[in-house]
Order: sequence, then structure tokens, then C-alpha cells
Amino acid sequence: MIAGGGLGAAWAYGRSLNHDLARTNAFAGLPTDRPTQTVTGALNILVLGSDSRDPDNTADSRTDTIMLVHVDADHQHAYSISIPRDSWVYVPASADGTHGDTKAKINAAYAWGGTPLVVQTVEKFTGVRIDHVVLIDFAGFARVTDALGGVDMYVEQTITSIHGQHRTFTKGEHHFTGAEALDYVRQRKQFKDGDFARERHQQEFLKALMTKAASTGTLTDPVKLNAFLRAVTSSVTVDESFNLVDTAFALRDLRADDVTFLTSPSAGTPTIDGQSVVEPNTTKAAALYKAVRTDTVAQWVAASKK
Repeated sequence: MIAGGGLGAAWAYGRSLNHDLARTNAFAGLPTDRPTQTVTGALNILVLGSDSRDPDNTADSRTDTIMLVHVDADHQHAYSISIPRDSWVYVPASADGTHGDTKAKINAAYAWGGTPLVVQTVEKFTGVRIDHVVLIDFAGFARVTDALGGVDMYVEQTITSIHGQHRTFTKGEHHFTGAEALDYVRQRKQFKDGDFARERHQQEFLKALMTKAASTGTLTDPVKLNAFLRAVTSSVTVDESFNLVDTAFALRDLRADDVTFLTSPSAGTPTIDGQSVVEPNTTKAAALYKAVRTDTVAQWVAASKK
């Protein structure tokens, strides 16, 4: 009876969390010729970080973070592929026909057609079918970080923030609050490699979050776990079929060391139509995304190191 009651309470709690999630129809109006799912059990989740988490108010918003997260079929490893927001790619026509059907920076898709057009654009670019979508706002990053008591990160060079309080981040190890971490990972102009540095710091931040969650007992302490999950659910918007409990259970064995962070291959940063863009390396990108489709990313990573 006690065990049954515990399971019942856990089920009710999970249902409550799912109910609290904001949702959007991320796949509305997508064409029927979408890529097919070729490997049973593998997951492809599109993670978008935006300056607006309202999927119905995208006109003035851009997706500053675009990550394709591939979880292999046995759910023992994951690969987070950052797609530079300035990637020069084909953006399909928006649903109202007023934008798109042209090459542009990939982050324009969100402003032109919301989440569905981002999904369609990423699928066209990668040939990978997206199973789920998670949108997180900048304030959400701070709330989740604070729920864990902050994160530890290494600052690669001393910089002064161009935002808000103009914090100075000195080179070396730091313990960041949510606001501090958010401020740091948004910086790019102070680094020689600009947006690539920002993406690298975002990846380091996500790994720091995962490490902190595992090392502080958050995942095994009901009180800490509740605070963490509530912070997550209040900070994200997901597609209509996303189930937080099912996903968490499927990925329960993943730890920070099981996640490999990658960046979509690029061939340089030329100026096109008067704007600096990231030119994809079509050959290397094609090989990477073929590995995603066939669930052989581990082999691709090993081969790329030779």
C-alpha cells in the first residue's frame, strides 16, 4: 500500500508538472515531405533560446540559440549540436507567404514564421526529422541556475559585459548566480571568434548545469528536485506532444560526461548582402547530419578527431 501510494503520488506530481508546461503547436502547417525517422528509439530535440518565449509574439524576436540535441537509440549518449544563429541557409516561405523562400540568416526564421518555420528550416538544412521542440527564454536560464544554487564556470579571458550592470568577468574559475551566468554567456563582441565564443560558453554553461544537478544531490533530494523542476517548467515552452515525465525517465541515466557538445561545421564568415554571415561547410555538415539520421554520431566524432 505504501509503495502503491508512493507511485501514485509520483504519477500525480509528474502529471502536475506536465500540466504546468506552456505549449505551442511547433509543427503547425509543416509540409508532408518532412524527413523520416530512420532509427527507432533515437530522439532529436530542437532547443531554441530566444529573447521572447511567447511563441505567438515573434515579430521582433530572434532565436539567439539553436541547438539540435540527438539522443542515441539506447539513451546512453546525447550530442548537442549548436547551429550558429548567423548561418546562411535556405529559409522556406512563411505560412502567410510574406517572408522566406530565400537564403537568410537562420535566426530570421523565428521572426518570419515562429517556431514552425524554424523547425522547417532546420529540417531542410539538416535532413533530420525533429521529434520535439523546447523553447527557453533568457530569464529562464537564470531561474534554473538559481534553483541549483548557481554554477561553476571557467572564464577564458577578462571581459566587461556590454549589458546591464556592465559586470567585469575576470579570467579564471567563478561561481555564478543565474543573472551572472546569463550575462556571461550572452557576451560575444569581446572575443576574437565572436558568436562562436558565445556558443562555446553556452555549451559550457549547459554542462555546468548538468554537473551541478548531479553532484549536489538535486536529482535524489525531493525538495531540491521539486525546486529545480518547477524552475524548469516555468521557464520553457514545449511542443504539444512533449511529455516531461516520459522524457525524464527515458534520459534518467544521462550525465554531463555522456553529452558531447558540437558545432555545425562552417566554412568561414563572409559578408553577403552587406551582412556578416556564417557559411556552412556543406560537405562536413552533410556527413554530420547523415550520422545523426543513422544514429552513428559517435563514429563521426571519432573519425573527425583523426
